[in-house]
Amino acid sequence: MSWTKLPKGEFTGIDWARPGATAGFDPYLIWAEADDFAGYGDRRPKWLPIAIELQPGTSVQQLLDAASEKWLHVPPVYTSRTAPTGLKFCTARVRPAFFKHIQPGGRLHALVLRFELGLPAAEYADDQTGPGKGSLPPHSTGAAYQAEAQAETLLSGKVLGLIDDSLALAHANFLYEGKARTRYFWRQDAKGTGRTPQPLGYGHELTAADINAAMQANVYSGLVDESAVYVALGLSTLGKKMPRHQHFFHALDTSVSHGSHVMDLAAGPRTLLAQVGNLPPGFDAPPSWATANDDASRAPLIAVQLDYDTVRDTSGGSMNVHVLDGLMYILSRCTDDAKVTVNISFGTLAGPHDGTSLLEAAMDELIALLNGRLQITLAAGNSYQLRTHANKTLSKGERITLDWHGLPDDSTQSFVELWIEENCDGLEIRLTPPGCAPLPALKFGESRMWTRGGKQPLCALIYPTAVATGRRGTCALLAVAPTFSFEHKTATAPSGVWKIELINTGKKRVTVDAYVERDDVVVGTRSGARQSHFEDEHYDMQAVVDNPGNPTPIRRSGNFNSIATGQRTVSVGGTRITGPHWAHYSPQRPDPDAGRPQRPGVVKVPDAEAISDCNPATLGVSAAGTRSNATVRLRGTSDASPQEARRILNSM
Repeated sequence: MSWTKLPKGEFTGIDWARPGATAGFDPYLIWAEADDFAGYGDRRPKWLPIAIELQPGTSVQQLLDAASEKWLHVPPVYTSRTAPTGLKFCTARVRPAFFKHIQPGGRLHALVLRFELGLPAAEYADDQTGPGKGSLPPHSTGAAYQAEAQAETLLSGKVLGLIDDSLALAHANFLYEGKARTRYFWRQDAKGTGRTPQPLGYGHELTAADINAAMQANVYSGLVDESAVYVALGLSTLGKKMPRHQHFFHALDTSVSHGSHVMDLAAGPRTLLAQVGNLPPGFDAPPSWATANDDASRAPLIAVQLDYDTVRDTSGGSMNVHVLDGLMYILSRCTDDAKVTVNISFGTLAGPHDGTSLLEAAMDELIALLNGRLQITLAAGNSYQLRTHANKTLSKGERITLDWHGLPDDSTQSFVELWIEENCDGLEIRLTPPGCAPLPALKFGESRMWTRGGKQPLCALIYPTAVATGRRGTCALLAVAPTFSFEHKTATAPSGVWKIELINTGKKRVTVDAYVERDDVVVGTRSGARQSHFEDEHYDMQAVVDNPGNPTPIRRSGNFNSIATGQRTVSVGGTRITGPHWAHYSPQRPDPDAGRPQRPGVVKVPDAEAISDCNPATLGVSAAGTRSNATVRLRGTSDASPQEARRILNSM
């Protein structure tokens, strides 16, 4: 059993096997080049999407002035009038020449602090060759439409923004006097109708005038045919059910959507009695609803529907780019004095969990630069019981083996991130694949891939001295190929237990957090994903919180949405009306395992809480389906976060 050297990147031109070559880069970029983008739709992109943090004192305009439009494109929204002064974050699409110019001596070396890959694990449709023109929605003609379109202006006052998926714009809960409250809607993928928003250069934008015109054109017997509206607007995930013979991985059902459910809790015409403090004494039934008379039920909405590949790729491969673009889009449609609250009920599991990921740092900076007129709420996560986090402090000479179970029939790649605190360069990592002999241990700064004698990597262990995905310590990424595929050319890894042995050969204690990346299936999709997890004989499956005296390294505490640990954003945990206070899937406060040693800055408890379950027998809360008068029940902290967004908007 032996490792193979990493290749020279076909896109970046970087020889990743050269000593020190991986330092400071995003390990997911290195893995993408190692397997020739097999996990990203099996197609090398022409333009690579990235999220960038600039050096202090550097502006986005300075970056553009130093670069060439032939190999770097930054959406105009980052240099527009609505961009906050002093912003040092942006997204970009880059060509191979970009990687030459970030090297010492290159045009951008002194300007760029770090960047992260933003490519979804699916066929990528956003190749940036310049702003697109899009297509006009049906029925976008006539004097009435033109008059309404001309009335569309930047929004002022209190504005609610949502970044989610499959938003039912024509639902009665999101109308006011029969007209759309969604003043602007940006669908980030290449499908659908609408104009391409020029500040971003991709996707399709609809205004309230477009939505209203589509509704007016599809009235039958006095009722709006909402399915016909969504078909007309190109919202295929809402318009109708997929035929059974359609591709296995396509959407399943259109009666329920995560985005519509979340939007109703944030801005619908009804509110939970418990949420507004009117819960009657002794009330123990499922949450009752009351007609809302609050600002959130009247506020104009700006909705961003994430690129469908971003939604389906629950590992969050492109979330940094698309969420940051979504936030900038929302701000671009508001006046300089608007008070904006944005809810993001999406997230990932792996990451530094200390607020230093690029997206978290960007959100913190946007909130700070806008002096309190922007607030962002995020779900705290639902992984508390999923065995996706392990924590261990190793003394000098101590070692531990983590058993990571990769499931069979997993059509997606799987990842574990090992976050190691600063100034601890004595940690060695030895990997044993299922049913195989151990591979040689890798030291600090070493990276290799395992091909099992073939040409394609089945896994890689990328262990740089520093990474772009966090600012404290470093991260060793273990990336594993799918365990199943219908395609004969796809390399598949063995399923079973991967043994990850951590050996402290240094002179000081070292604390390590291991996070399994999210790999589940989003509501309404089939991706072929199967969530891997850690296993340990001491782990108590019957408990719901950690016992500080239990020796298992698998800890519930520390399972947290990895884009929700920023200093200025608001993370929201889920609670119950009756029974145990906290929903079992939610992070809790105070932390039941607070005495355990941690890396500096790690966040394990939510900032706020809201109802996400009725009681132990009735999980979730009810809110809008995708059609008017339809109600569906979903559970998770995705339900809690929009309720906190509603509270914040009402109090602004």
